[in-house]
Amino acid sequence: MHLVLMYFNFINHKYEQCLKASVNTCGDCIKSGSGCAWCKDLNFTKAGEQEAARCNTAAMLRDKGCSSNGIINPKNDFIKTKDKPLAPGANPVQIQPQEVQLNLRPGLPQTFQLHFKRAIGYPVDLYYLMDLSYSMKDDLENVKQLGNNLLTELTRITGNARIGFGSFVDKTLLPYTDTNEAKLQRPCSDKSEPCQPAFGFQHVLSLTKDGTKFRDMVAKQHISGNLDPPEGSLDAIMQVAVCVKDIGWGNSTRLLVLATDDGFHMAGDGKLAAILEPNKETCELVKNKYSKSNLWDYPSVGQIARKLEEQNIQPIFAVTKKMETELSKLIPKSAVGVLSEDSSNVVKIIVDAYNNLTSEVILAHEALPDFISVKYTSDCKGGESPSERGKCDNVNIGKEVIFNVTVTVDRCITSQSFLIGPLGFSEKMRVNIRTRCECECDDSNQPHPHCGGNGKVVCGSCSCDPGFLGQRCECKLGQKDEASLKAQCRKDNGTECEGKGDCLCGRCQCYSTDSGGNFYGEFCECDDEHCEKANNTQCAGDLCHGKCKCGKCECDQGYEGPACDCVKSDKDCMTDEGVCHERGKCECNVCKCERGYSGAKCKTCSSCQRPCKESGSCVECLAFGTGPFEKNCSKACNHLKQETVERLLKYDCRVRDKEGCWMLFTMTEQRGFDKYYVKVLQARECPEGPNIAAIVGGSLAAVALIGLLILLIIKGVLYASDLREWKRFEKDRKHEKTSGTNPLFQNATTTIQNPTFSGDS
Repeated sequence: MHLVLMYFNFINHKYEQCLKASVNTCGDCIKSGSGCAWCKDLNFTKAGEQEAARCNTAAMLRDKGCSSNGIINPKNDFIKTKDKPLAPGANPVQIQPQEVQLNLRPGLPQTFQLHFKRAIGYPVDLYYLMDLSYSMKDDLENVKQLGNNLLTELTRITGNARIGFGSFVDKTLLPYTDTNEAKLQRPCSDKSEPCQPAFGFQHVLSLTKDGTKFRDMVAKQHISGNLDPPEGSLDAIMQVAVCVKDIGWGNSTRLLVLATDDGFHMAGDGKLAAILEPNKETCELVKNKYSKSNLWDYPSVGQIARKLEEQNIQPIFAVTKKMETELSKLIPKSAVGVLSEDSSNVVKIIVDAYNNLTSEVILAHEALPDFISVKYTSDCKGGESPSERGKCDNVNIGKEVIFNVTVTVDRCITSQSFLIGPLGFSEKMRVNIRTRCECECDDSNQPHPHCGGNGKVVCGSCSCDPGFLGQRCECKLGQKDEASLKAQCRKDNGTECEGKGDCLCGRCQCYSTDSGGNFYGEFCECDDEHCEKANNTQCAGDLCHGKCKCGKCECDQGYEGPACDCVKSDKDCMTDEGVCHERGKCECNVCKCERGYSGAKCKTCSSCQRPCKESGSCVECLAFGTGPFEKNCSKACNHLKQETVERLLKYDCRVRDKEGCWMLFTMTEQRGFDKYYVKVLQARECPEGPNIAAIVGGSLAAVALIGLLILLIIKGVLYASDLREWKRFEKDRKHEKTSGTNPLFQNATTTIQNPTFSGDS
C-alpha cells in the first residue's frame, strides 16, 4: 500500500505543474495542462501583457494577486450511475458498480474502485471439443460415459451447469488427409469397426442441462482418421468461439475443454495444400459442419487468444503427457491437464481446472485509443504496483476483492465508453468518459467598457466583435496598411504564420491541430504533437518521463534522451580524462561524439589530421619568442602546452618560422578539442647566406664558357661550308681534265666580225 501512495503522490505532484504553451483564452489554458488554472479578474494583466499571463498554476496566480473567486481550475468529477435492478431469474451480480461516469480534465488521472465478489450459483457452460483422429479411439469410449458424471460434478459446485459436444480431425486435403475417395469415406485402418468419413470440425450438441442427451449424442459418434500427426484443433476452437448462437453460449462462466493427443496446425500451414486465404474469424457452420475448412488457412494463436477473450471463454487443454501444450502459456485465463492413456480422469481434470481458473481473477479492459490509459492496483498480494491488468489469486466463492482503477485522458474528446471486467466472466462495468475542456465563467453577453465597447468579456479577457482585434479590441481592421501587418506575421520573410494560422492585426491567430491541440508561438511555429518517440509514444508516453513542448521533449528531472526514455547517467561515459574525453555529450549513458570522433568514449578520430601548419605561429612564439603572436602568446596559444627538447627522435611536423627556418616538432592530442602537447626541437634548420665570390666567379665563368661555345659553333659552321666548296671545286677539276674544257669558261653570247680583216693574210 505504501508503494501505491507513493505512486499517487508522484502523479499528484507531477500534475500540479503548468507547462503551458502560448494561450489566448481560458479554454486554451485548461487544455494546455492539467495543472493550469486561469485568472478571470479583469485587471489581472497589464497593458501590453499577453493573455497567456492569466494561465498558470493556481498557487502562482494567487501569488500574483488573482482573487480566489477569479481562479478557474476545473477538477475531475466521478459519478456512480445507479445500478439497474436484477430481472427475475437473472444471474447474481458479481461486479459493483456496474456503470460509472467520469468527467475528466485532460492529463489529470482519476481513480475509482471496482468491487468483485464471486457469487454462489453462478452458471457454467462447458463445451467438450474432442479430437476424433484414430489415435483417440480408446478415449472416445470413455467420453461416451462421462456426460452425467461431468454434469453432476459441475452442478454440485455451481448449482447451474450446461454441457455441449463437438469434434474435429483435420482438413480433407493432402498432405493432411488421404484424398483417395475410398479413404475419404473410410479413413480408419481397421475395416471391421465403425468409422465416419474424414472431416474438419462438426458441432454435435448445443449446450444443454440434459446429461442423458449428451451421453446419447456422443454415443453415436465414431472415430475417423487423417495422415499427419498435427490436427486441425485451431480451426475447431475458432468456430466454437465465434458461433455463439449455434453453440448456445449464455450469460455464464464459459469453459471450452479441448481433448487431444497430438499437436496442432497453425497459420501458414495451409500453404502446404495451396490454401492462401487467411482465416476471417467468422462463423461458417453449414449443417453443423465447418464449410470453409478446405478454403481458409488455419488461424494463428494470436487470433484464437483474442477471440476467446472477446467471448469470455476460458479454455482447458486436456492432453496426453507427451503433448503438454504451450497454448496455455500464450492464452490468458487458460489451464492444462494431463489425460490418462484412456481419458478416464477427464472429469477430475475439468473440475480442478475450473476451480483454478475461477479462483484467479484477471481484470482487463477493451482496446482503447492511445490518448486513454488505464492502470490497475488491488488489495491482493502483489497488486500494489500499477499495471496494465489487475490480478488476484485464490479468490474463493464469497470473497470480495477491490481493484483501484486509474483512468487518464490525454486530450479533449466528446465522449468515450469502454468496458472493464474479469476475464472469463460475461459481467462488465461500463465506464463513460467526457472531458472538461471549457471554462464556465457566467459572463454577460453585452459589449463591455473593458473592451472599448467593441467586444464582450469572456473569463476576464476580451472577445472582440467582428472587425476588431487586440487585447482590448483596440485594433480595427483597415486602419493600418495590410502589407505591413502581414509582414509582422512572417518569420524571416517566410510563410505567413508558418501556414498554421491567420494573420490578424499583425498577430498570428493559430489553428487547432488535427488531434484537437493547438499550434502556438509568435508565428504558430510550435505544437506539442511531433516529438521524438520511444516505444511508439512521444517523450516516453505512459512512463511519464517528459512532456512534448514545441517539437522537443522536456524531460523530468533525472531523465534524458531525445524521447526522455532513459535515466540520466554518465557512468559508462567516464574516462580518466573526463566525460567522453570531453569530445561529446553523454546521453542515456552513451557517448554522442562530435566533430568526427568515434568509439565508445570518443577517443579516436580516423579523419582528423594534426594541425601542423595552423599551429606554426603558436609553436614559434612559445618555443622561440618570435612570430605573429609574440606579444599575446599566452592568450592566443593557450590550447597548446609546449616543451623544448635538445633531441627529437622523430617529428610529426616541419613548419617554417618568420625567419625562414624550419621548426621540427611533435603534437600529442589532449582531451577535448584542438588541445595538444607539443615537443619542439631546440635547434632549427636555418639556411646559410649566399657566397658572393662564388656567385660572381660562377657568373663570369658561365659567360666565358657561353662565348667560347658560340665561337666554336661559328667556326664549325664556316669550316663545314668551306669543306663543301672545296669538294665541289675538286669535282669540277676532274671534269676539266677529261673533257678538255674549262668548266668556268662560258661561250660568248655575241660575235662581232671585222670587215677589214681577212683570214687569208
